[in-house]
Amino acid sequence: MAILDSKGRLFGKVSILDIGAALVILLVIFGIFFFPGSSGSVAQLNGTKPIEVDVIVRGLSVADPQALMNQFNEEKQTSIIIRNQPSGQVKIESVKELPRTLAITQPDGSVKELPDPRTNSFSIDMLITLSGQGQIAKDGPVLGGTKIKVGTPIELEGMDYRFNASVIKVNIPE
Repeated sequence: MAILDSKGRLFGKVSILDIGAALVILLVIFGIFFFPGSSGSVAQLNGTKPIEVDVIVRGLSVADPQALMNQFNEEKQTSIIIRNQPSGQVKIESVKELPRTLAITQPDGSVKELPDPRTNSFSIDMLITLSGQGQIAKDGPVLGGTKIKVGTPIELEGMDYRFNASVIKVNIPE
C-alpha cells in the first residue's frame, strides 16, 4: 500500500488538503490565545484629569439666538457626541457670541474687518468652552472614550437643540 494514492489521500483515508486546513486552523487558534498582541483599547486608560475644550459654532440657524445663549448659561451642562458615539456629559464653562464681520477693502487698498451691516437675526456664531474629566493617552487627550484633538467635529445635544461644532483648542489645566 502506497503512502499517497492517486486521489491525494494519505494511506487511502485522509486528504492532504484536509490536513493542511486543520493545521492552519490550529495555528490560528494557537496564535490568538498564546500571542494576543500588545495593542489595547482607549478604554483601558487609568486616571482622569480635567480637560477643557474650546469649540466654535458657525452660522447656527436658530429662531431666537439670545434664548439659546440664556439656556446655555442656565443649564451649564450638555451631552456631547464625538464621531457618532455618545461621549457623556460635559460642563459648559462659558459661551461667547462672536460678532459677524466682513473684510472690506478701503480706498487706499488696505483691508479692514468691519461689522456686517446685513441683519440676520436667525443665525449665530459662538465660541463655547467645555470641560470634563478625561484621560491622557500617549498621543493626546481622551474625552468620553474618544480621542479629542483640534479639528475634531463634536455634536452638542440638549433638551431642545442638537448641532455640530468644531474643536479649535484643547487645554489640559495643571
